[in-house]
Amino acid sequence: MQRALSVTRAQNFPDWYQAIVKEADLAEASPTRGCMIIKAWGYGIWELIQQEMDRRIKATGHDNYYFPLLIPMGFIAKEAEHVDGFAKEMAVVTHHRLKNIDGELKPDPEAELTEPMIIRPTSETIIGDAFSRWITSYRDLPVLLNQWANVMRWEMRTRLFLRTAEFLWQEGHTAHASKDEAMDETFLALELYRAFSEEWLAMPVIAGEKPAHERFPGADNTFSIEAMMQDGKALQAGTSHYLGTHFAEAQDIRFTDKDGERKLAHTTSWGTSTRMIGGVIMTHGDDDGLRTPPTIAPKQIVLIPILRDKPEDEAVIAYAKALGEALRGLTAFGLPVRAHVDLKPGKSADKRWDWVRRGAPLILEIGPRDATNGQVSFMRRDALREGDKLKSHAMARDEFVAQAPALLAEIQRAVFAEAHARLHGNIRTDITSYHDLAAYFGSDEDGGGFKGWVRAPWCRPAGAALDAVVEKLKALKLTIRNAPLDQPATFGPCLFTGQPGVEEILIARAY
Repeated sequence: MQRALSVTRAQNFPDWYQAIVKEADLAEASPTRGCMIIKAWGYGIWELIQQEMDRRIKATGHDNYYFPLLIPMGFIAKEAEHVDGFAKEMAVVTHHRLKNIDGELKPDPEAELTEPMIIRPTSETIIGDAFSRWITSYRDLPVLLNQWANVMRWEMRTRLFLRTAEFLWQEGHTAHASKDEAMDETFLALELYRAFSEEWLAMPVIAGEKPAHERFPGADNTFSIEAMMQDGKALQAGTSHYLGTHFAEAQDIRFTDKDGERKLAHTTSWGTSTRMIGGVIMTHGDDDGLRTPPTIAPKQIVLIPILRDKPEDEAVIAYAKALGEALRGLTAFGLPVRAHVDLKPGKSADKRWDWVRRGAPLILEIGPRDATNGQVSFMRRDALREGDKLKSHAMARDEFVAQAPALLAEIQRAVFAEAHARLHGNIRTDITSYHDLAAYFGSDEDGGGFKGWVRAPWCRPAGAALDAVVEKLKALKLTIRNAPLDQPATFGPCLFTGQPGVEEILIARAY
């Protein structure tokens, strides 16, 4: 069967992912090592993610701020655990001027900074410094802020959207009078991410707490949402952290309470990034390209006039433009329908495949017969084929206009239902020992076909016992993703030690 992509998922999943990024025109590698150029369709998806996420964040009482890209090294050094966690990923600015030396542009030796600057890998420290000035009394709390920004982490092995040196994200930062208030905030952000991922990205996830060795550097507790990709691997799509008073102590974030006592504030941070686009690709893509959920499709309905350099072309274009205008007057998901008439030069069949690869939810091909008879011929990108053939639908023009918002909503539900069934149908609960775990996953990450996740009890070991578990998992290229929030009343014995279990965890290979 001929497909729109140069490689299929079954042939080579990593190459298939790269083919979608390239052939759906989402992004490309840049001359800057490890960084990407996000192209119009990819950035259009990010803008729609950002707009809806921003709306939801503001609805919970948070305001947007902006903090500097460069952070004084001294700020980072104040929090030892934090610097340990990010030291290998930090990009450092040491000079403020270039000079022509022996015919080459080099950092001017006389322009070395008194204190090096770190290109932000995250903003806890510089925001904490601001909190220390802004917060003096309990009346100043809580402080609830969000920042949309770019960050840099000097990744050695990169993959577009999933792991790049520079990426785009939002990072929430808050300060509170008590642990209970800060924990409520941590869970509020986690639930915001869960709902957004499932409702807007059609990407089902499992929310839970990370084990101690997977926590954000400096955090007391880290929580995540985990999504299952079509190769069975997990993708961490968002995290929320209760930071305790560690950063408050390092940055001197103190307040006077109602009784006149000086106390440390409790802080949180939470974030999601352009990594979610990688998750959308691997959750919804097929062998013809991306299937973009209608909520985040920059063009939800694409109209392609079939032109043959004949007199009737003018009527076809006029019909398509009028139909596009009628569709743009509708609303779907609370926003105007994004309909686009593709009038760029080229064959209609080539343009059709371009939009198939991008994943436009509804693709209309408008010919002279459609214009004459007042009809619409369209394809649904979520159900593009019937057997080996493309599946086309026909409908009267006015009926299509009336049903277009419902069709988009139906496509959104369909891609979510497919991903939901994949996630919840591929979590093994019958593996009760490390031996069985090793037998299931095998030692070769690329062999043995699709492997889902394992959910099993463990005793939450610490210290050397935890290190031993981590090494066992590393041998199988596995990680503990999280301990789901929905826990049973009782637990079986620990998968690793045989001791009484205290919670269930998810184990998987991951991106």
